[in-house]
Amino acid sequence: FKNDAGRPTRLQRVKRGWVWNQFFVLEEYTGLEPLYIGKLHSDMDKGDGSIKYILNGEGAGTTFTIDDGTGDIHAIQRLDREVKSQYVLRAQARNRLTDRPLEPESEFIVKIQDINDNEPRFLDGPYQATVPEMSQIGTSVIHLTATDADDPTYGNSARVVYSILEGQPYFSVDAKTGMVRVSLADMDREIRENYTVLIQAKDMGGQLGGLAGTTTVNITLSDINDNPPMFEQRLYQMSVPESAPVGSVVGRVWAKDRDIGVNSEMKYSIIDGDGRDTFDVSTDPSNLFGIITVKKPLDFETKPSYTLKVEGANTQPEAVPRHRGTFKDVTIVHVSVEDVDEPPRFDASSYYVEMREDAVAGAQLRTVSARDPDAANNTVRYYIEKSSDPQKNFYIDITSGSLMTVRLLDREEVCWHNITVLAMEMNNPSQISSVSVAVKVLDVNDNLPSLADFSEVYVCENAKAGQLIQTVTAEDADEPQAGHHFTYSLAPEATNNPNFTLRDNQDNTAWILTRRGGWSQSEQSLYYLPIVISDGEQPVQSSTSTLTVRVCSCDHKGSVMTCNAEAYSLPASLSRGALIAILCCIFVLLVMILLMLSLRTHRKKPFLCDEEENVHENIVRYDDEGGGEEDTEAFDIAAMWNPREAHHHVGKMRQDMLPEIESLSRYVPQACVMGGGDSSVHGYVLAKLLEADFDPCAPPYDSLQTYAYEGECSVAESLSSLQSGTSNADHEYDYLNDWGPRFKKLADMYGVLETNSPPLW
Repeated sequence: FKNDAGRPTRLQRVKRGWVWNQFFVLEEYTGLEPLYIGKLHSDMDKGDGSIKYILNGEGAGTTFTIDDGTGDIHAIQRLDREVKSQYVLRAQARNRLTDRPLEPESEFIVKIQDINDNEPRFLDGPYQATVPEMSQIGTSVIHLTATDADDPTYGNSARVVYSILEGQPYFSVDAKTGMVRVSLADMDREIRENYTVLIQAKDMGGQLGGLAGTTTVNITLSDINDNPPMFEQRLYQMSVPESAPVGSVVGRVWAKDRDIGVNSEMKYSIIDGDGRDTFDVSTDPSNLFGIITVKKPLDFETKPSYTLKVEGANTQPEAVPRHRGTFKDVTIVHVSVEDVDEPPRFDASSYYVEMREDAVAGAQLRTVSARDPDAANNTVRYYIEKSSDPQKNFYIDITSGSLMTVRLLDREEVCWHNITVLAMEMNNPSQISSVSVAVKVLDVNDNLPSLADFSEVYVCENAKAGQLIQTVTAEDADEPQAGHHFTYSLAPEATNNPNFTLRDNQDNTAWILTRRGGWSQSEQSLYYLPIVISDGEQPVQSSTSTLTVRVCSCDHKGSVMTCNAEAYSLPASLSRGALIAILCCIFVLLVMILLMLSLRTHRKKPFLCDEEENVHENIVRYDDEGGGEEDTEAFDIAAMWNPREAHHHVGKMRQDMLPEIESLSRYVPQACVMGGGDSSVHGYVLAKLLEADFDPCAPPYDSLQTYAYEGECSVAESLSSLQSGTSNADHEYDYLNDWGPRFKKLADMYGVLETNSPPLW
C-alpha cells in the first residue's frame, strides 16, 4: 500500500477496541436503584461524546439498558434464574454524528447466578398409601420425591433431606431417598385402620437457614385374614310349621368375622345332628349368613324336633399361620316342628282302575282311603268333584270311600274316565285333599261289524263273467286285543243268484265278482247284493249289509261314461257345448223380460192431472198465518162472492205474499161461481170439497185461502183443516155462532148446509 505522496506504507493490524468480559449478576436483586451489571468501552472513545453505544438482543431495552455515552449496563427489572438463567446481548459502537459503526457488532452473555430462593416441593401431594396389617418393620409403604427449582450445580441450594414430623413411632422416612417404611411391628387393622404421616423436605442439606416443604401421607392398613369367625350364639332356637313346603326358610345363623371383604366371607355346612337329612344350609348372596331351609317334608306327628350341628368356616386361607387352630367355628341349632291342622292324606298318590264296559250299574270299582294325619284323627268324608264327572257316571260312598258306577259305561263313547275324589275332615270342612282316579273301560264285543265306505258300486255293461268289480272291507267299533278277524258271505237268499258271487280273502277283505256277462241298463240298471259280515270275537256279532250295484256304460278302458239310462234318448249329434249355448240363450231372454216388467212397474204417474188454470181461485202459502183482525192487507172476502172481480182490484193485491201453487179447481160449472148471495159461496165451497175428496190426482194438501179474520190474533185462530182428518166423525160448526157478527155469514153458511141446502151431485 502507498500513501498519497507515493511513499510506501506499512500495513498495521487494527486492534479491537472493546474492553469487557462475560458478565455475572445475582438473581432476585431487591434494591431501589437499577442493578449495575458492567461497562462497555471502546479504545476509539476519546471521551468527547462522539461515540454512541447501542445494545440489542434478549431483554435489551426492557430488562437491560445501556448508557449510550458511557457504555454502562444496568438491569431495570428483577431477575429470576428459575425463569431465565442467561441472556444473549449484542453491542456496537457508532459515530454519534454519522451513525456509522466504528466497530463490528459483538455478542456477549449475561449469566444469572443462583441464590437459595426456592423451597423443596412435593408436586403430587397429599399422598394415599396402603400397607397390609401386621407388616414387619422396614416394609416399604411409599416413595416420596421433592423437587427444588434452585440450581443443583451451584452450592447446596437444591440438596434435599427428608424427615418425618408426624407419624412416629408407626412409620419412618429415609432421609436421602424419601422412602416411607413401617417402623412398628404388628399393627392391627381391627384396632386402628388409618394413619396420617407428615413428611418434610429441606434443602441446603438440612442445614440451618435451608428452606423446607411438607406433605401429608394418608396410610391405610389393608385387611388380611388374621381373625377367626365366631358365632354370635352357641345355641340357636328355631321353629317351622309342619306344612312348610320344601325350600322354605327356617332361620339364619351368622359366624361373625372381624375381618372385612373376602376375608370375612363364610361357608356353612351341617356336620352332624339328626336333622342333617331333613334340613339344608346355604350361604346368602352376601356370603356372610347361613340360611337354613327345609330339605324334606315335615310331619309333627312323626318327629316334632330336630338338632343340627352347623359349622362356619372362612373361604380364604389363613394369612397368619401362627394363630392357633383353624379359622372355623361350630354352633348348635335346635329346630321345633309346629303342629298344623293338615288335610286328610290318601294312602296312594293316585289310583288306577279297570272296568268292563258291560258291568252293571252299581258295580264297585274300588275303595279309596284317606285319614287325618293329625293327632285328633278326625273323621273323613268322601266326595267326587263335579267338574271331573259332568255326566255323573260314578258315585262314592261318603263314609267308606267305595267308588261305584251309576250307569252303564260304553267304551266306544268314552274309553277313559279321570275323576277327582275329595277327602274332607268332618269337623273342619276347610281341610280338603284330592286324589286322581283313572278308570279304564275295557272293551267287550258288543258292536256289529258293517261294510266300510262302499254302499254302492257299478258294473260295466261290457263286463265279462268272473270280473272283479269291487273289493269290500268291514269296520267294527270294538277293538279286540288280537285285532279284527272278519268273515264275509252272501246272505242265504242271494247264495245262488246268477249275477254275482263273493270271495272271502281271509285278510279282512272280500271280492265281488260277476257270474255272467251281457249287462244292459235298459234291461235292469240296479242290483242289490246282501252280504253277511261276522267278527271273530266272543260273543260273535254279525250283520247283513246290502250292496247296491249299478249298471253303467263304460269306455274300452273301463271308465264310467254314464249310469243314467235316459241319457240315451238324446240325439247323438247334440253335444255338451250345444246344450250350454241353449241354456245361455234362455237365461238372457229371461233377464230381458224381467227388465221390461221392472221398467213398466216403476213408471211414474204425473203429479197433477191435466193442470188447467182457473181464474176463479187464488192459492197462497198456507204455512204463513194471517194477521187476524189487524191484517188489513189480507185477501178480500169479496173474491169468494165474485171471483171474476178479484183480478180488477190490483191496488188491493197483497205485496208480501205471492201464490206458489196453481189453482186446483177443475171444471166447476159457471152457474156455481157466477151466482150471488150465500148460496153461491156455499155451492162453490162444496164443489171444491167434493172435488178434493174424489179426485185421485189432487195432491195431499188443502186448497187454501187467506181470510182477513184468520190468524194468531183472531178469536177464531187458525181455520186450517189439516188436522180435521184425525177424526172420522163429522165436524161440528156450532162454535161459529160464538165468534161474533163478523163470522155470522160463515156460521149461517154451514148451518144452511146442514138443514136447507141439498148436495149438488
